[in-house]
Amino acid sequence: MDGRPVLVCTEFEDATADLVIAELNRRRVPVLRFDPGRDFPASVVLAARVGTGDGWGGLLTAGERTADLSAVRALYHRRPSPYPTAGGEQTARFAAQENRRGLGGVLGALPGCLYLSHPQTVARAEYKPAQLDAAIRAGLTVPDTLITNDPGEAKTFCAAQPTIYKPLHAGAYEVGGEPAGIWAAPVEGDEIDGTVSHSAHLFQALVPKVADVRAVVVGERVFSARITAPPGIVDWRAAYQSLTYEPVACPDGTREALVCFLAAFGLHFGAFDFAVTSDGAWWFLECNPNGQWAWLEDAAGLPITTAIADLLENGARDHE
Repeated sequence: MDGRPVLVCTEFEDATADLVIAELNRRRVPVLRFDPGRDFPASVVLAARVGTGDGWGGLLTAGERTADLSAVRALYHRRPSPYPTAGGEQTARFAAQENRRGLGGVLGALPGCLYLSHPQTVARAEYKPAQLDAAIRAGLTVPDTLITNDPGEAKTFCAAQPTIYKPLHAGAYEVGGEPAGIWAAPVEGDEIDGTVSHSAHLFQALVPKVADVRAVVVGERVFSARITAPPGIVDWRAAYQSLTYEPVACPDGTREALVCFLAAFGLHFGAFDFAVTSDGAWWFLECNPNGQWAWLEDAAGLPITTAIADLLENGARDHE
């Protein structure tokens, strides 16, 4: 048995990571799971050294498990908690930044480690303008898009064709004290007013879709599911309880484009969203470089857990 460990960085309750860890356990692959933002430094001890040799070495201990940093085969960067600042006090802010750059910096510089995916790469790939540019360069079809804080430009764009607005970042948002999602929604030219000038806005031509596709790419393997929502639903995430799923083949050329897209950012994973028109064309909407997939695996019968475990188990050997 290969004793090199896989590190899994994720929050305390993460059913998706649980699936992958269970599969790695079945294969007898050593796993050390922890949440950097929650567990360090309270229950995680770092003793990393670098000097002569082949890069960072030393030990990372979480509870009763210890990993040799020089022998980590892969790091699964799932959904770790942010490093807390304890109310924003100066000392707490300083400690949080030191922890992020110290522990996070070492974890991001492990020799011979496969990252699924590298935290800094994930952060860079979350910018929608960069995604749209990379999609075009990869040969994917992209709807006309405007990013602006100019109400006049927004009004002209929205009046020219059916248009949707969607946020540039799916951050936390509350309405009346309750968590709320900001979904993509149609917008008319006469709805545009001066409040557009208060921040950047993303407007996009509405694709006359008949369905959606979520394509999950693991390494160079693509798993696609057609998602059908009730009539009139623009953003399928707003109607989870009314969706139907079926596995579909990725069109010729699109698989290569998706792999090319990931390579442009240095990613090994991506959850892509497409709008599908009546002629079968797939229109790129966005890529979540760390998106959810477990519910889709069950609903559409896609072996994504196996693919992720394969990649983590093989580590960097097949990706050097």
